Amino acid sequence: MDAAPFPAAAIAGVRAAARDHLRITGQAEDAVIERLAASALALAEAYTGCALIARPHQAMMAACAEWRALPVVPVRAITAAAPVGAIDIDGDGTGWVRMAAAAPVAFTAGLATGWDAVPAPVAQGVVLLVAHLFDARTASAAPPAAVGALWRPWRRMRLAGARR
Repeated sequence: MDAAPFPAAAIAGVRAAARDHLRITGQAEDAVIERLAASALALAEAYTGCALIARPHQAMMAACAEWRALPVVPVRAITAAAPVGAIDIDGDGTGWVRMAAAAPVAFTAGLATGWDAVPAPVAQGVVLLVAHLFDARTASAAPPAAVGALWRPWRRMRLAGARR
């Protein structure tokens, strides 16, 4: 599965929020904070099981007459899937395909259209993680438990072999 990088505007939004949280006024640390922002967003997606910021994704799907779920949620649109038997998107954002032959499926997935639309608790968890990673650059301290607590309500669990 391939995902486009996080949009520059989302990284800039996380950077600004993290700078405010850390009370950093200068721009000398911006490059470090931007790398930490991308890492924190990726970790949030891995933990929650869903894409946070809407962006293009692509997944190689095997040929199968049965419905198969796309690996990323919430799916907003399935933009290219050929040769496809059928496509569908459930109300919960799960994208489904039936493939006539193995092929990549292009789709857009994401919980929010941009950083400003990310639910406040998820965004706060990202900012706290960036701040922790920034402060603990030379230490191996565990991230604050509050990060997981803020993200937990948005966590999606998938059962292996889930079928429609």
